[in-house]
Amino acid sequence: MADRAIGVFDSGIGGLTVLKALLSQLPGESLIYLGDTARVPYGTKSAQTVRRYALEAAGFLVARQVKLLVCACNTASSVALSDLEDRFTQPIVGVIEPGARRAAALTRSGRVGIIGTEGTIKSGSYKRAVRALNPDIEVFSAPCPLFVPLVEEGWADHAVAVAVAREYLAPLMAAGIDTLVLGCTHYPVLKSTLRQAMGPGIELVDSAEETAKTVANMLRAGDLIRGDSPPAPRFFVTDEPDRFVRVGTGVLGINLERVEKVEID
Repeated sequence: MADRAIGVFDSGIGGLTVLKALLSQLPGESLIYLGDTARVPYGTKSAQTVRRYALEAAGFLVARQVKLLVCACNTASSVALSDLEDRFTQPIVGVIEPGARRAAALTRSGRVGIIGTEGTIKSGSYKRAVRALNPDIEVFSAPCPLFVPLVEEGWADHAVAVAVAREYLAPLMAAGIDTLVLGCTHYPVLKSTLRQAMGPGIELVDSAEETAKTVANMLRAGDLIRGDSPPAPRFFVTDEPDRFVRVGTGVLGINLERVEKVEID
């Protein structure tokens, strides 16, 4: 069982930030990644549609005998995590709770900002998770629908991205937040852009890094840590892989090998 792979899925490229964190924290693990690039973004879709997409993506990975599933999509984690847990027997890790825990621990002023897709923000999942940990924390949220296409296009460091970030973040800065949760796994790619837009003094919570820590703890607790010398990560996409390979190579800092186009619906 320990030698089986960890399965990671996302709507597109953003979940590679989770995979990168997993590679760093669990270098001995075998990893399989599915990017549903034909249907990205999930954040503008209805909850019912996102649930269907998430179940199909998870089913694809479960068929490959993974030992643990990572739902590396904040929108899917917001609306479909309970559906995934009901359908599959493998342990499943979403990205909401790990990020919320870190934000609640970091804030000094008790004023936390959340940015995410329209679907994630509308669900209120981060606000509920943070307030469940500390009901005294004030949570301010802002949807940032242009961030995902900017990352998917490879424009994370473009001047356009900085201008968009300043526009989106202005209300959160005016609210006096001291901690900002990157509530979409695409957003860590925009870290330098966000820092330019916000200036110093704001703590950024990377849900990808926090999710990888949660996965590592679960594997250790279940005695499921794999040995050394894992195979290279395998990548599957649901559309032509050219853009995924180009942008994903920049995200991971390694050449993406074994990228295969598949059908999952």
